Amino acid sequence: MEKKIALIHGDGIGPEIVDEAVKVLNKTADIFGHKFTYTPVLMGGIAIDETGVPLPEETVKVCKASDSVLLGAVGGPKWDKGEGKMRPEAGLLGIRGALGLYANLRPAKLLKPLAGACPLKKETTEQGLDLLIVRELIGGAYFGDKRTFTDDKGHLTAIDEMKYSDFEVERICRKAFELARKRRGFVTSVDKANVLDTSRLWREIAHKVKEDYPDIGYEDMLVDNTAMQLIRNPAHFDVIVTENLFGDILSDEASMLTGSLGMLPSASLADGEFGLYEPVHGSAPDIAGTGKANPIATILSAAMMLRFSFGMLSEADAIEKAVDKALNAGYRTADIMSEGCKLVNCTEMGGIITDGLSAEN
Repeated sequence: MEKKIALIHGDGIGPEIVDEAVKVLNKTADIFGHKFTYTPVLMGGIAIDETGVPLPEETVKVCKASDSVLLGAVGGPKWDKGEGKMRPEAGLLGIRGALGLYANLRPAKLLKPLAGACPLKKETTEQGLDLLIVRELIGGAYFGDKRTFTDDKGHLTAIDEMKYSDFEVERICRKAFELARKRRGFVTSVDKANVLDTSRLWREIAHKVKEDYPDIGYEDMLVDNTAMQLIRNPAHFDVIVTENLFGDILSDEASMLTGSLGMLPSASLADGEFGLYEPVHGSAPDIAGTGKANPIATILSAAMMLRFSFGMLSEADAIEKAVDKALNAGYRTADIMSEGCKLVNCTEMGGIITDGLSAEN
């Protein structure tokens, strides 16, 4: 099978971690008889430097002509003082909208070799941590109207509009219920219905969708309670579905329970099979070029791409098992290093995982 992949290396450690994921993808293709072709494109700070905009039209064009997109990370202090539309993050929001990537999947799973890196008590982690956050990605406050102005009393004032329509809520809830059928069969819908009109609409539509999935367990939970329960009893959760802003915050909280942001992959999906895959973490410009970056989240994002966009389930399993093999052998990058383990750099970790790939894993 031949697939075209658009590569967005991005900023900071982005080029380093994407290169390691490509190394793993190429070995996977060799083992299983596929062909992956790559087209590098610009987005983020480097795009601003080279083209004057964070998301060039050519990048959108190439991504739309590809079967999937693999992204490193964007942003950094160099571009922090730019106006909203000229910041690297504007490219990220722009490509989500341009490609119709409305469903963000962020799995958070505590792997046994990293159990000691989890900040929770041992008796809590022993209950397990394996959840999936399904975040609506192209609505809400991040995409609503924004303005900053001086009000009639002379105060500088800013407004960000949070807006949702019924169809936006319905499609993301259906995605969550469908995914729950492939997991443990339970959905937690997170909102702030005691305060926000958008959340009251969210809850109403979620209840209607639930009627079509009688085999799936369901509960409503306020976002502040969810934040607490992720610390108190993360084993309670299977699939969490929520709106854009809440999902952004909760998924970062959940990711730290696994020991490091460097371990967490994500998928941003459109209707059909197309998706953009990226690590949850940022560009970490402070360690760019030092070899300290952890490529595992990007490598696992590539595995998600094979699973969700290409239907290559055995291939995705092989990558995930190769990651487990490397961790079980005691190899660690700096962010997950612990006593008695073997410290390796970004390139070395990518090579160890690549060497551990096998169709019989």
